[in-house]
Amino acid sequence: MSDDERDLDVDSDDDGAGDTAGGERSGMTAADKRAHHNALERQRRDHIKNSFSSLRDAVPALQGEKASRAQILNKATDYIQYMRRKNQTHQQDIDDLKKQNALLDQQVRALEKARATGNLSSALLNDASSLGLKTRSGSDSSDSDDTHTHTQGQRKRLKTDNKKS
Repeated sequence: MSDDERDLDVDSDDDGAGDTAGGERSGMTAADKRAHHNALERQRRDHIKNSFSSLRDAVPALQGEKASRAQILNKATDYIQYMRRKNQTHQQDIDDLKKQNALLDQQVRALEKARATGNLSSALLNDASSLGLKTRSGSDSSDSDDTHTHTQGQRKRLKTDNKKS
């Protein structure tokens, strides 16, 4: 029962003892009370009708179509379930990317630390192996930290394991 209907019920129980805030209702005839009740009921039905129209317009499969209330509710339920699954998938993707980002941050910190201590070449090899990369080298892994001064044959090459088929 809506607040308007409750107000009507309370007002209809008046025994004519006084005025109400909206005017004198106790003096209303039965026909007036019935007309007021009908107006409130019409407002309630219009509100429900507008709510169903809004819901229909919010569901992509029903936009612009004529549909019964049952169809609107069923399609809205299907759409909500679809969106929940989609949101769950997106949340999993976000979580995976956060983990990947954390791993990359950790690798950056390790490389910065290795560079500061002068162990950059071994750190590069360790990171390459942790990323699943293969290394080719013209010299051993104890090469100097300054890769810019190496000749082309002495530079380490990183090659990914993922070969395109």
